[in-house]
Amino acid sequence: MIDTHCHIDFEDFDDDRDEVIKRAKDKLDNVIVSGYSNDSNMDVLKLSKDYEGFIYPTFGFHPVSSQNATDDEIKTAHENIAEHLDDIVAIGEVGMDYFYVTDNSLRKRQQKIFTGFLELANEYKKPIVMHVRDCEKKAVNIIYEYEDIPYFVFHCYGGSLKTAKRIMNMDNAYMSFSTMLCYSKQHQDLIEKIDLDYILTETDSPYLAMTKEERNEPANVVNAVYKIAEIKNMDIGTVDEITTSNACNIFKI
Repeated sequence: MIDTHCHIDFEDFDDDRDEVIKRAKDKLDNVIVSGYSNDSNMDVLKLSKDYEGFIYPTFGFHPVSSQNATDDEIKTAHENIAEHLDDIVAIGEVGMDYFYVTDNSLRKRQQKIFTGFLELANEYKKPIVMHVRDCEKKAVNIIYEYEDIPYFVFHCYGGSLKTAKRIMNMDNAYMSFSTMLCYSKQHQDLIEKIDLDYILTETDSPYLAMTKEERNEPANVVNAVYKIAEIKNMDIGTVDEITTSNACNIFKI
């Protein structure tokens, strides 16, 4: 099993990060830690060096943060990606967030920055991990233009079934589902109808735990895999094998 998206570089894990990673090692094959800012990108790179062969990094800039970033900060993000192309397994998380951001000028700023990262992924032929909350349909319309991006990952997918079907028709796009599956009826309904060949698993740690009081962690991705098997009435081993294979294929790990 693989947690394809988490943030264990966050200060939430400063007191027990080694223990969290040990628990993940006991249950999982690999963990992918996603950068969300220039500082975070460097932190996840260090984690990947400290736990080489188990933790893999992606470099990104979260859309809610990027909309307020300076042009120089975005330029630095691009430069860091170019400099560490051989170290990272994807660009992300990047994208647009229409849930938290309703101002049209800020949404346009997000899209401009997102497009810049798409162009970078297209140039370097790197997979891209996308945070496109409440604008999944718009994102699909945008990414069709980028033919040299090998894989598109819709991190923590929560769009419509209609949009999910369009994503499955692309052949190189995947939807990642988190531990939210354990309690979200919307996500359970989606999983029931989405082909396993297009599914990845994640935790988005420290977020999306079973309760608001808890801190999520990578080892909990096991719960998502079990829930997928239950919903689809499939053997857990089969779900594990297919979702893990999907991740390994995309991220080349």
